[in-house]
Amino acid sequence: MTQLSAWSTRLTATTAPRAVVLIRLYVGLVFLVEGILKFLREHTLGTGRFDKAGIPAPDFFAALDGVFEILCGALILAGLLTRLAAVPMVVDMLGALLITKVPILWGGSGLFHGESGWWDFAHEARLDFAQLCGSLFLLIVGAGAWSVDARLGSGRGRSAGSARR
Repeated sequence: MTQLSAWSTRLTATTAPRAVVLIRLYVGLVFLVEGILKFLREHTLGTGRFDKAGIPAPDFFAALDGVFEILCGALILAGLLTRLAAVPMVVDMLGALLITKVPILWGGSGLFHGESGWWDFAHEARLDFAQLCGSLFLLIVGAGAWSVDARLGSGRGRSAGSARR
């Protein structure tokens, strides 16, 4: 049981300040909304978009991606298991960049016809980069003082500095 407790402590530990709640709010809300929209607007943001991008089994992967974005977005918003929730979102954003945005650089994107080169890539990838950086930030620093993770961590006798309010 001590190994499980140690793992749990490392997963939820955070010495980050309260201001991290702003990053969690932004990152979590964007993932939550985009995940929901994959189901509400299947043709343009879900299965249809995955199919246009050339992703195999678009029905399966669009639904899987939507579910992960909803669950991880909600966890990030609450600040619960934030580091764990950030990992699949880092993978999600790397996949989005590699599959849908990098082809813009040479004009071969199935989603962005007529767009090519660095500036079109930079424009279309801006949200992906922001989400990737925000997710990496949360993976590194944790959920911050205003989070369920901090509450759980302070209940295990962590140092006073790690449970700042």
